[in-house]
Amino acid sequence: MSKLLVPAPVSRRRFLAGSATALAAAGALSPSKLWAQETLKVAGIYTVPVEQQWVSRIHIAAMAAQERGDIEYTYSENTANTDYPRVMREYAEQGYDLIVGEIFGVEQEAREVAADYPDVAFLMGSSFKEDPAVPNLAVFDNYIQDASYLSGIIAGAMSETGNIGMVGGFPIPEVNRLMHAFMAGAREMNPDITFQVSFIGSWFDPPKAKETAFAMIENGADMLYAERFGVSDAAKERGLLAIGNVIDTQSDYPETVVASALWHFEPTLDAAIAAVKAGEFTAADYGVYSFMAEGGSSLAPLGTFEGKVPEEAMALVAEKEAAIKAGEFTVEINDEEPTSM
Repeated sequence: MSKLLVPAPVSRRRFLAGSATALAAAGALSPSKLWAQETLKVAGIYTVPVEQQWVSRIHIAAMAAQERGDIEYTYSENTANTDYPRVMREYAEQGYDLIVGEIFGVEQEAREVAADYPDVAFLMGSSFKEDPAVPNLAVFDNYIQDASYLSGIIAGAMSETGNIGMVGGFPIPEVNRLMHAFMAGAREMNPDITFQVSFIGSWFDPPKAKETAFAMIENGADMLYAERFGVSDAAKERGLLAIGNVIDTQSDYPETVVASALWHFEPTLDAAIAAVKAGEFTAADYGVYSFMAEGGSSLAPLGTFEGKVPEEAMALVAEKEAAIKAGEFTVEINDEEPTSM
């Protein structure tokens, strides 16, 4: 999959104008200290607890790589954005080979840190593209729109009122594209379906997400899209159904969560580890490793809802999934903020 490590076009926003000239000539990460290493030192930096949906997928992948003996892994959680650059520097100074995390709230500062440590590889969740001027920083994102689309088909078939409530964290591309894909899938089963869309302004505030979901239920929603923790709790309390996101919570909500779009970070991390070990790590967009065809996303097993989803919907899910994996059908990637409709 070396084709995925070729730098993409210039990013949507340019950072580090003053450093661009010096760093552009640096090329790929120097392999001198890495070729001799069997096991890489990897550090994770997270702004939320590792139990949080999105971050948990990175953490699980890193733990699996450590169990295989590919890496030595440590991490910092609940790191405030104001502290993020400092923690990046501390790990870089301690000799870590690869630092992984999420820089959505600290884009410019994080890229400045990466520029100061050209022999350290940085793999960061980002709303923006890679910048060839910072060749040791690659970006990724949870492009699980394929699985979100399939979960929407199921939601559209299971909603009796045709009114779905959708609660997200922030209206950023990472969230927006999944919501749009979900909505497109739901419309496959019911073109007249309506959506209530709201964002709580937090990545981890289950009580607020729950209250927002309650308001949507009062406004007629009989199905909820649980992009955040807390939404499925509201659905459970009111005896309604929900669709999960990123992780599989069916066992926690066996009578509530019908389906979930899962993110598998293993392909992304494994590609980065291989690139660092080969001395080939460079500015690139690793987001494609989250696509279903790359094994980066899937639809969770239906569990207790097996056999309860209309056959027409499941037949369409199977048809679309096969077409996605074969490259015959592409789910649209729409990063614009979704609105109620």
